[in-house]
Amino acid sequence: MAKGSVHPSESRNFYDRRTGTHIRQVTSASALHHHPFFIIPAYDDAMQRLIFVSYRTGTPQIFAEERATGELRQLTDRPDISEWSVHPGRNGKAVFFTAGTSGWKLDLETLEERELVDFAVTTLREEGMVAAAMGTTSVSHDDRWWAVRFSIGKESALAIVDTETGKHDIILHRDSIGHLQFCPDDSNLLYYAGPLMDRVWVIHRDGSGNRRLYVQNLEKKEWITHETWIPGTRELAFVDWPHGVRCVNVDTGVERQITTVNAWHAISNRTGTCVVADTNFPDIGIQIFDPRDGIGEPQTLCYPYASSIGEHWNGPFPYAAGPIQVYAPQHTHPHPSFSPDGQYVVFTSDRSGYAQIYEATIGTT
Repeated sequence: MAKGSVHPSESRNFYDRRTGTHIRQVTSASALHHHPFFIIPAYDDAMQRLIFVSYRTGTPQIFAEERATGELRQLTDRPDISEWSVHPGRNGKAVFFTAGTSGWKLDLETLEERELVDFAVTTLREEGMVAAAMGTTSVSHDDRWWAVRFSIGKESALAIVDTETGKHDIILHRDSIGHLQFCPDDSNLLYYAGPLMDRVWVIHRDGSGNRRLYVQNLEKKEWITHETWIPGTRELAFVDWPHGVRCVNVDTGVERQITTVNAWHAISNRTGTCVVADTNFPDIGIQIFDPRDGIGEPQTLCYPYASSIGEHWNGPFPYAAGPIQVYAPQHTHPHPSFSPDGQYVVFTSDRSGYAQIYEATIGTT
């Protein structure tokens, strides 16, 4: 199998036996698969393709399901892809990813891989399985800017790359920079995760306005994680594990609770009217709720039956004395996220023994 190879559809349909939700299994090959991290869209805006990572060739490669036909197309064939860096463009023309020490732009029509930037550093990621070690990136909602973090010695750096020219500026140096996400309503503003005990930061695209948005209560061993924007509100939501999801307005600083369910990875749809979240300890299934009413009464969409490995989640905040080594293979986590039209939730599950990609239809129960 090589770059450009086309495989027949592996799609099959079934219904969740407990909720009745219609679910489509997208992949079925005996190999590890996963969609992009939950804060990164898996589809282009027109939903022509579902982008995912597959190990069916023996190494992580970028694939696409052509949704009109169900065919699976291999988009890359290289040994050095950082699998959690993959970020589809919203206009459906390109996929951005890091490999080695460079940032690349993959043309979805020609499959040409263009090196946008070579950071000429030892590594783009920290060691480990979580947070900054994943190497996630973020593309602005107009597809013009790409935020990439990388390491310079023991220091982290944040670069903003022009997706057309490859010109880049390093806008921040600090002790730790983790997950990144451009504000969906402002391409000049982005969130990034700081150290595990001081996570919630925002910065302008030109490097100005770097500030802590939320002060973590370490006396209460508050565990703040998995931040993501709520479109149309300029609010950044974050998981207060395992006590629910809260959010804070980036302009006013006003905070509010949006649910008390044990949401693990939670993200809003494009209109800010519905949030989806997986759950753990206990796993009560993938939940959806309204983030606007101050109640966030959850409804179970389906049960992913993923192994959701990560025993450090089953207890109090574990990082009070500093970073620790954890075993949390990310492909075992569902990481649900919405399709652009809000009609589907894509998630990953290793229920079959291999991590596969699934798509649940909202409103079919």
